[in-house]
Amino acid sequence: MLNNLKTLFCGLSLNSPIVLLSGCVGFGEEYTRIDGFSNTDVGAICLKSTTLEPRLGNIPHRVCETPSGMINAIGLQNPGTDVVINDIIPNLDKTETHFIINISGSSIEEYGEITKRFDNTNIDAIEINISCPNVREGGVTFGNDPDISYRVVDICRKNTSKPIITKLSPNQTDIALNAQRCIDAGTDALAVINTLMGMSIDTKTKKPIIGNNQGGLSGPAIKPIALLKVHQVYQVSKHYNVPIIGQGGITTANDAIEFIIAGAATIGIGTALFYDPLVCHKINDGISEYLNENNLNNIGDLVGILELNYSI
Repeated sequence: MLNNLKTLFCGLSLNSPIVLLSGCVGFGEEYTRIDGFSNTDVGAICLKSTTLEPRLGNIPHRVCETPSGMINAIGLQNPGTDVVINDIIPNLDKTETHFIINISGSSIEEYGEITKRFDNTNIDAIEINISCPNVREGGVTFGNDPDISYRVVDICRKNTSKPIITKLSPNQTDIALNAQRCIDAGTDALAVINTLMGMSIDTKTKKPIIGNNQGGLSGPAIKPIALLKVHQVYQVSKHYNVPIIGQGGITTANDAIEFIIAGAATIGIGTALFYDPLVCHKINDGISEYLNENNLNNIGDLVGILELNYSI
């Protein structure tokens, strides 16, 4: 890995500023079956969202392609906390990269219980999913209410000494206020943004294509929104040295660089993997080349250096 890509994030030394996003890489080993892919190309892998009890997920269809993106409503299908802790985490190859567990609960107390259980594992960090747009309970409500967001982060903070990353929803009035409340509650980092809520309709059946009616829109279609949200959150987080995982439609090195300039310390890759599983290597090379061309020593020299035309 190129030396200028090494990044310090929440006390973790990352090979690269790239984080593979939850829900896009299963439980960390799926893409290693592809010739040319290596987990050493990324700084961390965020595992599939895990709930306390097993979930079957939503009825099909769960995924549909949209212009410049896709909608998904998997519904947090997962085998449950105990299976992930006992059967999956022990088999992760931690010599290659860092692993982050993503957790989701249907109540504040459930978030606390899941966090407590993962605190006793060797997982590197815990990402709190308070903004999943495709489950009927929890998710949307938690992530769109700053006070409830505070309570979720607070109970998780009390149940772990591991780094906590809070994944923020773009589907709210004031994302900067929510970021502030999460920081007040003790989050160590912020993931900005989760997917936007969207719908696609089958004109023949006159019904939504997604079985859940709505789902999370991801891909290049949401990139301009994600960039603005990263900038807005950075105006708060920079005062507390709370780093951001910038995510939403990143497919190229230039996309990644935009997010870093806006304030992201690391960048998340998700939907792009579905059509280019080797995209991470290309993004790493592009970021490194950009740093060299601009006489920058590392990613940190680029974070948040955006110069606005005028105050917004």
